[in-house]
Amino acid sequence: MTLTTADADKILSANFAPWVLELGLSVEELGDRRAVLRLPWSDRLAREGGSLSGQALMAAADTATVIAVSAARGSYGPMTTVQQSTSFQRAVMEADVLIEAVVTKLGRRTAFADITMTAEGTEEIAARASAVYALLG
Repeated sequence: MTLTTADADKILSANFAPWVLELGLSVEELGDRRAVLRLPWSDRLAREGGSLSGQALMAAADTATVIAVSAARGSYGPMTTVQQSTSFQRAVMEADVLIEAVVTKLGRRTAFADITMTAEGTEEIAARASAVYALLG
């Protein structure tokens, strides 16, 4: 089964905690092993000095990975984060962020992904992450 962006938005609304949903994430694109989500700019997510908080970016990367793994599997199934490593390269100021998660390996019990986060309107990467998930079902 191939997931649509509408399917992926339903996965978001049905499977994530209310505080994650408050980030306002939306699914922009889906592929066989990738997902692109939009994190809209919000002053509520800004740190002192006006840059987007790293915690918001990390939660968005984690969420995008769940959608990408679901796309790779053809449907959502229970999974949990085993490891996530994030490197921040530049501040995001007053811009939406596009989060692209690409599944690099999909096994029976684990999935691996690389994630890039880019402020809309620029080619410069704001942050990179890698993640490992345990597939529970």
